[in-house]
Amino acid sequence: MIAASNQAPAQTPDQTPGQTPAPPSWKIKLLYDGDCPLCLREVNFLTRKDAGRGLVAFVDVAADDYDAARHGGVDFETAMGRIHGVLPDGSTIQNVEVFRQIYAVLGMGWIYAATRWPGIGPLVDWAYGLWADQRLRLTGRGDLAAVVAQRQQRLAGLGDRCGSDRCESPPEIK
Repeated sequence: MIAASNQAPAQTPDQTPGQTPAPPSWKIKLLYDGDCPLCLREVNFLTRKDAGRGLVAFVDVAADDYDAARHGGVDFETAMGRIHGVLPDGSTIQNVEVFRQIYAVLGMGWIYAATRWPGIGPLVDWAYGLWADQRLRLTGRGDLAAVVAQRQQRLAGLGDRCGSDRCESPPEIK
């Protein structure tokens, strides 16, 4: 079970102070690594199962314009270390719980139902932890520190178009 956040929802850039934000149409936001071939396979599967309903919002944390402030405050390094989800109230979840909730939202909760059972759940959570610790190496990308350093170098190379954890798109090439 996930406890509800006691914090007020963050104000969106297009919202005036004191205005109540409209609730999002999505039920869960999946933060995924768009440079990971296995992650993309899962995202493509989930996108097909969502079938245009908009129940799941997909956010590529590997994109140069990823902005942690807009996605539960989950910074790039943290998001690359473990899978995260953001709920409509702004709270975050991680690890296998993300899959449990996404599959439930998409009407396929039975696939992960056994992971809530004593004995099985902790084993699945442990196995996911092993996978997450080795995911970058197993997909040929080095370790987390190397991926973070590569991103920092790439963003620094974008010059004035970048600031902190957010970048503008490069100019259009004609």
